[in-house]
Amino acid sequence: MDTAIQDFFNWLFLNQSTEIIPLGDWISSIVDWVVTNFRWVFQAIRVPISQALNGIEAFLQAIPPFVFLGALGLFAWQFASRNLAIFSIVAMTFVGLIGAWSETMTTLSLVITAVVLCILVGLPLGIAAARSDRVEATIRPVLDAMQTLPAFVYLVPVVMLFGTGKVPGVIVTFIFAVPPLIRLTNIGIRQVSEETIEAAQSFGSTPGQMLWEVQMPLAMPTILAGVNQSIMLALSMVVIASLIAVEGLGQMVNRGIGRLDVGLAAVGGLGIVIMAIVLDRLTQAIGKPPKDGLSWQDRGPVGAIRTMLGKRRRVPTATS
Repeated sequence: MDTAIQDFFNWLFLNQSTEIIPLGDWISSIVDWVVTNFRWVFQAIRVPISQALNGIEAFLQAIPPFVFLGALGLFAWQFASRNLAIFSIVAMTFVGLIGAWSETMTTLSLVITAVVLCILVGLPLGIAAARSDRVEATIRPVLDAMQTLPAFVYLVPVVMLFGTGKVPGVIVTFIFAVPPLIRLTNIGIRQVSEETIEAAQSFGSTPGQMLWEVQMPLAMPTILAGVNQSIMLALSMVVIASLIAVEGLGQMVNRGIGRLDVGLAAVGGLGIVIMAIVLDRLTQAIGKPPKDGLSWQDRGPVGAIRTMLGKRRRVPTATS
């Protein structure tokens, strides 16, 4: 005991590089124990993620570029605006012209898989946190740690549990990107006014009806902002994930850095930037109410068809 006290004071006043609490050894032992006894669990988790990721990537790679560009333009025109549709087509065409189309589709499949996983996990956790102060207090320090730990720290345990390749890249991206969605879902639901909740309760709404018919619709802009942030964080992880053999634009940047090839790194980086801008503008536009007062069925290509059929109508507003 006296030796331990003496070592502590020596560390405090003389040599603070001396290890008193072997935290690193403890963490290594825990991870080794988990890998030894529960690696099969993580390999089982790997299977559905791998199937979803490979299916999305195969689909995107099989689509001819002009079909993808047409579908992207129609989607952007329908849910955003005609100008954004034109910009999206031009931007993604430029990605193809610089020779990064295949890598962009691989990266897009990874981002889609990670964001869908974020929604499947983050949305229920955000709802649970909004409905229970105890749940919020429990997951808050976990979210703080997930958002403040350097992204490189996730790579070692993920590689030990899942191996290398695209699936561990999805897992790392998910861990890094899911906290904003949980937080903003929680905030959006909690910010629904008490007057609105009391009015719904006075009409006999059940807790389920209160959540899905009152709170979720009013919180949807905030939730979509969380989805937008998850997409941006997922794209920011592309280069880091390439360090564990994840292919795509991040791998181009990584190879360019390793070879001191500025051109290759610039092509990969520019592809990431362009895809981030397109996805950011699309998700922001979807989260905003229409300025023309029209429902989504009466805008874009669907609205043009409905106009030809004489079925276009205007959404009632507070001033009309």
